[in-house]
Amino acid sequence: MKSSLFQTLPDITFAERDPAIIERDLIRGFEEAYQLQYGRERKLYPGDPVRLFLDSIAFTITHQRQLIDDAGKMNLLAYARGGYLEHIGAMLGVHRLPAKPSMTTLKFTLSAPQSGVTLVPAGTRATPGGGNIVFATSATAEIPEGAREVEVQAKCTINGAAGNNFVPGQIRPIVDPFPWQTTLENTTVSYGGVDIESDENLRERIQLAPERFSVAGPRGAYVYWARTASQLISDVGVRSPSPGVVHVYPLLVNGVLPTQEILDLVYKTISADDIRPTSEFVQVLSPEAVEYELDCTWYLERRNITQANAINQAVNSAVESWIDWQKTTLGRNINPSEFIRRIVTAGAKRVEVRSPNFQALEYNQVAVPYSVNVIYGGVEDG
Repeated sequence: MKSSLFQTLPDITFAERDPAIIERDLIRGFEEAYQLQYGRERKLYPGDPVRLFLDSIAFTITHQRQLIDDAGKMNLLAYARGGYLEHIGAMLGVHRLPAKPSMTTLKFTLSAPQSGVTLVPAGTRATPGGGNIVFATSATAEIPEGAREVEVQAKCTINGAAGNNFVPGQIRPIVDPFPWQTTLENTTVSYGGVDIESDENLRERIQLAPERFSVAGPRGAYVYWARTASQLISDVGVRSPSPGVVHVYPLLVNGVLPTQEILDLVYKTISADDIRPTSEFVQVLSPEAVEYELDCTWYLERRNITQANAINQAVNSAVESWIDWQKTTLGRNINPSEFIRRIVTAGAKRVEVRSPNFQALEYNQVAVPYSVNVIYGGVEDG
């Protein structure tokens, strides 16, 4: 399936794949050849042994045509997938992002202040309990003399999203205890773990790749490099509020605001000496969530009453689709007109939207609902 970047392109085919057309052409070709060879007409009716044979040939040709069509499309960015997509990316120096582990911050607390420095060795492990989810500290930490606590970043020992979303205090049992250590807990929500990059995300980064060839610091280049930091990033806002200053706002998939770990990762990526122009001061900031209330009533036309259940499900899906549409793109205005269009398209007769009103958003803002109240108001005559 083509991603949003390619939806305006027409669908193309490299070979006819319709079995009915292929069968028709084979039968027509046989009948015309027979007429020329023997000077008389012969129709291939269903059940004719020759027609049955041609049907088997049509099946083989259809399969070959599908392979030919697919092979042709694998050379185009809009259709390529898997290894074919990676080969297209390789021509631009774009490679599929690997799976990455979740990150969190662990706080170690001693039973009492010590007379010297207490070391928390790198690789000290903790677990939320159960399964194979384990977090290990990324570096050796020191608890100074007279102090009791230290915080240190930790990574999950397995790649992927399995280590995400453990809330503060949930990662507690320590696997590798050390002297005088009494308690341990995570102070941030574990996040950042991702599976290997999807075809759709890789396709969009390949499309953005030419932007990185400029060394003048264009917006597109910052978008490209920010999205290269993590496949969790789905949108990036970039603005220069003053000469020499660049603000970068990454937004994660499903409209999730980035954690500090993600912000640090993006900053590290785009601040590399061979990426960031030396004259620019870059700040990576979290987008601003603009909250709104969704409160509306929709009505069903009486003649569609027999389809009420199906339309109700379609309306609910349209509501979720609009909410996702609002929160997955930075700077997208809160637009109740688009909401009404989707609900009516789903089968509603009309919609009364009490909230929200139209609101224009800035490039670094994202619309997030704090309350959703969608009421079915019953049937009305047309």
